[in-house]
Order: sequence, then structure tokens, then C-alpha cells
Amino acid sequence: MAFLDEQQVRRWIGGWVPSAPDRGFRAIAASILRVVNELVPKGLYARTLLIIIAPIVVLEGVIAFTFMERHWQAVTRRLSEATARDIAALVDVFEGYQHDDDYARLVEMARDTLNLSMQVLPAGELPAPGPKPFFSFLDKALSNEIRRHVKRPFWIDTVGDSRRVEIRVRHDHAILRFGATRTQTYASNSHIFLLWMVGTSVILLTVAILFLRNQIRPILRLSEAADAFGKGRPFPEDFKPRGAREVRQAAEAFIEMRDRIKTHVDQRTTMLAGVSHDLRTVLTRFKLELAFLPDSSDTRALRSDVNEMQHMLEDYLAFARGDGGEEAKPTNLRELLEEIHDEAQVFGTQIELKLRQRRKDLVLPLKRQALKRAITNLVSNAARFGDQIVIRAATEGRWVRIEVDDNGPGIPAAERANVFKPFYRLDHARNQDEGNTGLGLAIARDIAKSHGGDVTLGESSMGGLKAIISVPL
Repeated sequence: MAFLDEQQVRRWIGGWVPSAPDRGFRAIAASILRVVNELVPKGLYARTLLIIIAPIVVLEGVIAFTFMERHWQAVTRRLSEATARDIAALVDVFEGYQHDDDYARLVEMARDTLNLSMQVLPAGELPAPGPKPFFSFLDKALSNEIRRHVKRPFWIDTVGDSRRVEIRVRHDHAILRFGATRTQTYASNSHIFLLWMVGTSVILLTVAILFLRNQIRPILRLSEAADAFGKGRPFPEDFKPRGAREVRQAAEAFIEMRDRIKTHVDQRTTMLAGVSHDLRTVLTRFKLELAFLPDSSDTRALRSDVNEMQHMLEDYLAFARGDGGEEAKPTNLRELLEEIHDEAQVFGTQIELKLRQRRKDLVLPLKRQALKRAITNLVSNAARFGDQIVIRAATEGRWVRIEVDDNGPGIPAAERANVFKPFYRLDHARNQDEGNTGLGLAIARDIAKSHGGDVTLGESSMGGLKAIISVPL
């Protein structure tokens, strides 16, 4: 399911957009929506993390912006203003000095009282403006304050020395050079705030990740148990309800559902075993009674009807029984297909088995007898209408594909979905056999679905029908 409901967003968009540019805007919005749905994580774990991380990032961004705007800039302005006032005071004092000897006292006063280094350089031109720093707020704040308080040509360098800021002021008789530590001109402790913010965020995210992993694990276990049960594989023995209350309730409901299904299957299997025994007993009596009758056209017709009735009874019971509650066990697929190929020779049709060479035989948890019945149904169906059959098997991604091709008349594409319906018969060459009950494909699909797979039909390269059983690895 998409993270965002495209139809819902389209309805929202239709509410706000004016009628004229409706189509273009909706097309752009739909494109953006598709891109967002592609980028948004699909798993519950990733989505939950995203829900936690996004507010934290937004909150930290707002806090950082507020801090930089209200605190860092305000403190930097105040410090720059104080430094500019001190420099302005020294410039005013310098104007009252008449002798070079007095400059030493001024330099000493600047150093000891105002914590500024000061030099009196010969008169001349100020250096050319240097490159502006990447973050030029300090440069701008200090320049504005000096311009406002000193009111003389000046030059500043905030990038030359990483620990100091240099300011030069041009006087009529000299160039006054001042040096101040960066802590005097801007708030230098902001990195501590940022470190605290990042550190607490990392701790919060670590706790969230560990907590989420523990919360997601019971859901994954429930998913694995449901998947195994749906494919007819053994139920995990150590599975039990764990996690949050809602997850435990879902696990308990699943266990109760599994028990009800198993009880239903066991009861149906027991009932069908009894029905099968009783009906077979009656058919056996019919056969014995016919054996004592003299051979004639009537008795031969009766024997044929009894055999057809037995065949139909077996098909009905096989369809009603499904996989018969058989447990999935590790099965060598090559050996199973070779056994089916050998037994299918009784159909008197040319049957070829083609398997890809593998370094190691493929062993899967399968309901062996049920899957054998499904493949045999497809082979017998092909043998009824074709005289050449090819059985193939190969893996594709996480699936095993078993194909049965024949050169018979095939089935029209429009009817391929219908033939899986129980008792459905086509007005076609493949259904003209009176002994056909119309249950073979339905039984095969039912068995494939009990393994978590399916049966599909297509066109064979031999001109007939291709039946494909897909089973997950």
C-alpha cells in the first residue's frame, strides 16, 4: 500500500485548485506524489524510524535557528559593540597624545585594561579589502559597530588568524592597529550548545532504534509464522505471543484461527476417509457381482460405468480432501520429478523430462504426495490431448517453476481462467472425453496454493498448452 493515498490527494487538490489550471497542476501534483511514494521507505521499521526522526530534525532545526538568531547574533552584536567602543575610546585618547613616549603608556593601558593589543604604525593607506569569510555575520556585525562608533576609515581581518581579529584605523598622523581575541568579538560557546543538541539526539535515536527493534521483532515472527502456515510448512515450535498488547492479541487470534483450521481439516479428512471407505465398499461389491455374471454387452457396459464411477469418485474425494492435511517435509525435487516421469509412461505418450544441471539437488519443504498429485494431474491432462509432452523445472528468483508443455489443441486465452473452476467443461476438444470430471486443474491449483504458489496456463512453444506450477523456495 502506498504511504500516501493518491486518490485522496487528488480529491484534496481538486478542492483547492482553480478550474482553469486544474489539469496541469493535478498532473504535477500526481508526479510529485509518485516520486514521494517511491522515495518513502516501504517497511514498518523504516517508516516508524522516519516518523520519529523527522520531528526531531525539524525541532532541532527550529531550536538551532532560534538560538542562532536570538542568542548567538545578539551576543555577537553586544561583544562587537563593546570592542568597537573600546577602540573608539583608544582612538580618542590617541588624539590627545603629543609625544611618542606617551604611546607606550597607551599601548600598555589597551593591553592591561581593555585586553587589546595596539600598535601605532606610520601614516599611510589601509590594506586592500580581503576576502569575506564564508559565514560573514561576525564581519558585518563588527564592521557596523566600528563604523558607528569610530567614524574613521578602517580595515578589519576576521579570517587571517583563527584565534584573533585584526582592526586597523586610519588617523591623520598614523595607522592604529588593534588586535582582539575572537572571544571578545563574538559568542564562541555556541558549539557547546550544538554538541549537546547533537549528542542528545544521537542518544534519543539510539534508544528509539533499540526499542523499535524489540517492538518490530514480534511482528516479524508473526509474519513468518503466518507465511509458514499458509505454505503448509511446519509451524515454528518456539512461536508464542510477544510484544505490545495489540501484537500479542493479533498473535493469539492467529493461533486460535490456526487451531480452528486444523480442527476443521482433521474433521473433514476423517469424514472423507469414512465416505471413501463406504463408497469403495459398495463399488467393490458391484465389481464382485458383475464378475459372477456372464459376459455380455450389458455386463461390459455396467463394468465400464462402475469404472467410470470409481474414477469420478476418486476425483471428487481428491478435490474435497485437498492436500489431506499432509505436513510439508524436505523433498528432493529432482527425485520427485523423475518418479512422476517414470510413472507417467503408463499413459503411452512420449514424455521428456528436462532439468537444468545444478551442483546440488534442490531440496524444498513440500507436501510430497500432494504436489506429486498436482503435477501428475497436469501430465495426465496433457497426455489425454497431446502425443508429445515436455516437463521442465527451473528456479526464477525466489520461485520454482515446473512447466508441462504439450502439442495438443490448447485452451483459448479467454477460457483459461474458467477451467480452474470445479466441474467446468469447455465445448472444446480438450473436454470431449466423457470420463473427464473437470476437477484436475482445480485440484492442481488448490494444492499449489496450499504451498503458497499457483498454477497458470499459457501457450506452449509446441503449439498446445503450457501449464506452470510456481512454488516459493
